[in-house]
Amino acid sequence: MRGSSGASLAEAQSRFEPVLRAAGEGALALGEELFAVVDALDSSGALRRTLSDPSLPAESKQAVAERVLGSNFDPRVVDVVRSLAGARWSADKDLAEAVESLALAATLDNAEARGTLETVEDELFRVTRALQGQREARQVLSDSTTRPERRAALVDALLADKADPVTVAIARRATTALRSRRFVARLVEVGNVIAERRQLLVASVTSAVALSDAQTRRLGSLLERAYGRPVQVYVTVDPAVVGGLRIQVGADLVDNTVLSRLTAARRQLAG
Repeated sequence: MRGSSGASLAEAQSRFEPVLRAAGEGALALGEELFAVVDALDSSGALRRTLSDPSLPAESKQAVAERVLGSNFDPRVVDVVRSLAGARWSADKDLAEAVESLALAATLDNAEARGTLETVEDELFRVTRALQGQREARQVLSDSTTRPERRAALVDALLADKADPVTVAIARRATTALRSRRFVARLVEVGNVIAERRQLLVASVTSAVALSDAQTRRLGSLLERAYGRPVQVYVTVDPAVVGGLRIQVGADLVDNTVLSRLTAARRQLAG
């Protein structure tokens, strides 16, 4: 596991995701423990710097990881962190991000084992859609100065005790451990990770008005033909676009809204 932080993470995923996935429904508990390690790294600069210090021998850093985690964590979690500590990282924050990536993978493994991964993806999108027009709620959920308990309670109210346990875990984590991210943006990131797992492309569609189920299916079919693979379509309603559709698929952006056309016309006039 030498080389760049990207290579280290890829190797960690290749080595440990099968181990975590083999845990089945028990993977959720492993994910929670890995998230706890992320919190420990975020809260202790000394620990984070020590475990990611390229000048220290890998064996020394691994010994520190074992000593800190000790008997408080599942042996599989200790093995994950120990191995990551022995890798070379270009920045100390990369180690925490690698552990977080594996924590999310383990959490999603639980949903996959129960056959609810698609449900989790849909529920996370519904949360982001429910927050449209709720500017104050979005601000609270992304405000690190607001007590985490209040933010978690707001998530619970949004989910209304009806969501999959993995949805609840991810949404609560997204607001109680912001890590310099916005709540909605983090849920969108997780949704993209799930879509990739399901071997789907994600099309984020913004429309001035709600699309019918038939229109959404037709748009999905058109995009599938264009990209040659299944596409999951998520529609967001934003009256500000006036008309037309704004479609984002990965790095591809198709903006055919009236607002974009007016903006382009103004640019031409100004030129």
